[in-house]
Amino acid sequence: MPTRHPHPLRSALHNEVHARPYERMQAPLSISHLAFVCGAEGQAADRAHLEVLLRDHHLPIPAPETSHLSVDLPGCRLRWERHTEFISYTISRAVRAGEDLDDRPAYAALPADWLAAVPGELLVATNLQVRMSQEPREPQEPSHEEPLRQRAERWLDADSLVGAGIADGDLQVYSDFRLHPDGYGRWLVGVNNPAMTPRRLGRYLQRLLEIDTYRMMALLGLPVAREVARRLDELERQLANLADAGQGSSSEEAALLDALTRLAREVEALYARHHGRFSASSAYFDLVEQRIVELREQRSESLQTVREFVDRRLKPAVNTTVWASRRLGALSERVSRASELLRTRVEIEQEEQARQLLSAMNARQGLQLRLQAAVEGLSVAAITYYGTGLVGYLVKGIHALGLPIPVEPVVALAVPLIAVSAWLGLRRLRRRIEG
Repeated sequence: MPTRHPHPLRSALHNEVHARPYERMQAPLSISHLAFVCGAEGQAADRAHLEVLLRDHHLPIPAPETSHLSVDLPGCRLRWERHTEFISYTISRAVRAGEDLDDRPAYAALPADWLAAVPGELLVATNLQVRMSQEPREPQEPSHEEPLRQRAERWLDADSLVGAGIADGDLQVYSDFRLHPDGYGRWLVGVNNPAMTPRRLGRYLQRLLEIDTYRMMALLGLPVAREVARRLDELERQLANLADAGQGSSSEEAALLDALTRLAREVEALYARHHGRFSASSAYFDLVEQRIVELREQRSESLQTVREFVDRRLKPAVNTTVWASRRLGALSERVSRASELLRTRVEIEQEEQARQLLSAMNARQGLQLRLQAAVEGLSVAAITYYGTGLVGYLVKGIHALGLPIPVEPVVALAVPLIAVSAWLGLRRLRRRIEG
């Protein structure tokens, strides 16, 4: 070891690329694939349900953190996988010689009561048949085998038939992407190359099943998108009405701002409820496109390829969810901008009202200053008047005592002295208060 302190997740992360190995599969083969949508509680119930099946067949119980399991059961092989939103079961069994496509499906190898009680909501149910395009025979022996294309048209809907060569032409696939009377979709795969290895065949079959599963998971967002689109139409009309009302007088601005706040709250609630579903739909569609690229399709027999079918049928549905998500985000931004504009308008009006109030206060303050100056002048006059009277009484008293003091001149000189002293004193007091 290069260090004694490895990261606690080192082993788990290193083995993540080997978490779900492809099954080894050999044609002819019958496969049934089921996917059940369930939440966290549903996954716990599904795990307990799986353990019941394993105990009934005396098989070991996997560790709690196990996310996939492959076991051999009587008459079939079962592969179980736990994903974020769904649980999948893939049942495969070898096909006997001469067995028809409509004969016993692979899922019939499981106990019917156990299969009927699997927790969760069934979303994907697919029967996939793998056959050799040409069965081996002696060179001199004539071939009476029905061509793969004719078998596909008989087993599938010929009007909706989709087909292509994949795996560099080593496989031929057909499907109609329809639910048949048994409630299952159907794929028919022909092996053109007898030397194809089981691991490679299992890898391509797994990709076909993932395309079927992920396209259904991607479509879960379509009903939600349609519902959200209808609600968005109404919310956009409300926003337009509020924007028009915002051009009127400012007396209703508080009510408009309250209505915009309620509208923004509803839009954000819609976004929080459905954004995860829209993002998941886009992610699942990306997986579908990735799996189709990995098929390396080749056009054959003038049929629509899987890529063309997905582009014409699935992509518009996924684009609807993408557009609904974008509309939701755009509406949220528009409501936010309208609210900001209204708040800005209210703030400007409040600032104008504050400016007018300050102007009125300044005017009143100027008036108060003029009144104060007038009062100060009156105060100086009053102080001078009363001070002069006091000086007059004092001088008259001294004169009455026999001192030769001229009363009138002394009182006359006291008037400006008292006035100046009073004015200076009041001015100093005002400065001290203002300072």
